[in-house]
Order: sequence, then C-alpha cells, then structure tokens
Amino acid sequence: MLKVASYNIHKGIGTDRRRNPGRIIDVLNEIDADIIALQEADRRFGARAAAIPQKLLEMHSDYSAIPLDVQTDSMGWHGNAILVRNSATVIAHDIMHIPCLEPRGAIMAHFELAGRELAVFGMHLDLSGLWRRRQAAAIIKLAQEKQKDVPVVLMGDLNEWSAAGGCLKDFAKAFDMVDCGRSFHSRSPIATLDRIMHSESIRHIEAGVHDSPSARKASDHLPVWATIAVN
Repeated sequence: MLKVASYNIHKGIGTDRRRNPGRIIDVLNEIDADIIALQEADRRFGARAAAIPQKLLEMHSDYSAIPLDVQTDSMGWHGNAILVRNSATVIAHDIMHIPCLEPRGAIMAHFELAGRELAVFGMHLDLSGLWRRRQAAAIIKLAQEKQKDVPVVLMGDLNEWSAAGGCLKDFAKAFDMVDCGRSFHSRSPIATLDRIMHSESIRHIEAGVHDSPSARKASDHLPVWATIAVN
C-alpha cells in the first residue's frame, strides 16, 4: 500500500498572513505520505521562486521535488509540484499545457516506489466553471492514455464547489473519486475543493482530511490524503 496526498500550500502563507515555509514542512511530515501533490508551490510574481526553499526541504524532510526543468528558481509548473520520498525512482515526468483563462497548468510524474509503478497527475484548476471543464477534458484524455501502461492517481485543487456536477461529473466518468472530506477553509472547512481520483487498477483503503493545529495555521487549505493498494 502507498499513501498519497494533495495540499494547496497557499505559497507558504498561513492563516495569520505570515509566510512560513517551515510550517508547511511540519505539516508535510505530519501527513507522512509517500507522494504529495502541491498547489501554489511557487510565488505568484517575479521569478516565481519556490515557496519552500529546496535546502530547507532537504534538511527537514524525507522528500524531494520532482525536477520539472522548466523554471530555474521554481519548485513546479504554474505552482503545481509533486513531492516524493527520496527512496522513489522517477521514471518520467512532464508538464501539461491545458486550456486556460489565467495561468494554469498540470503536471505528471511516473514513479517506481515500494516495488510498484504509479503515475501521478497534479493539477490546480480554474475559478471559472467553463474553463475547469475544458481543463478537465484535456487532463482526462492524457491520463486515460497513460493508464494503458501504468496505474494512475489524479490529485489537486479542482476549485469545484458543486457536490457532483461540473468537472467532477467529467472526472467521475473516467476515474474513481475518493471521498476525503472538506478541506477549505482550513479554519472552518465548508468546501470539498481538494480531490483525489484514481484508475480502476487502484483500490483506496482509507481517506481523509489532515486536520491538525499546525495544518489550520500553515495554509488556507487542509491537506487531503488516501491510502491506496496498487494492483
């Protein structure tokens, strides 16, 4: 079994409006997942520098960010990043250009971990429902092609407030949805914006929202997680 998680870290800015990447690392260590998809992992303006300095991540965690080879000082692509335990072998990785109204993107990484191969898609979808569905369609097409070769997990902040409509309906036609729970706003969660989905070759065992005192301060989203069995 493997544990996967998704976390919108809000550029390292907590609910007290202070930027503190160390708090994010503390929450990552609390989650203790094998693979973590991050959203808003880079600063929004300028060189879009990583919200978590690489040296800090190396010193205080067992994770490395997948090197996407796109922006020198960034952790990810349009704020999307994937962290994996240092024991994992990265087989392939890619960035995805998806339809967008504002700068958006998605990423993929193919791993071998604990004797199993797995492809993970990380995403942060648009605030507009129309653009979310266009983005979902593009990601679904790519993920369906990838799952012909390897089990697939999709994770991220879908920005979908509807309980079962919009892009959720589109994703559910192609992948199994995991019921993790409400993750936004971290101080008083009312919306299920952060999602985990997977291909039929994967079975999820447990799932939930990581709600701890640290997580409630570190970002405006709480992390979501799932324990999965990869066939």
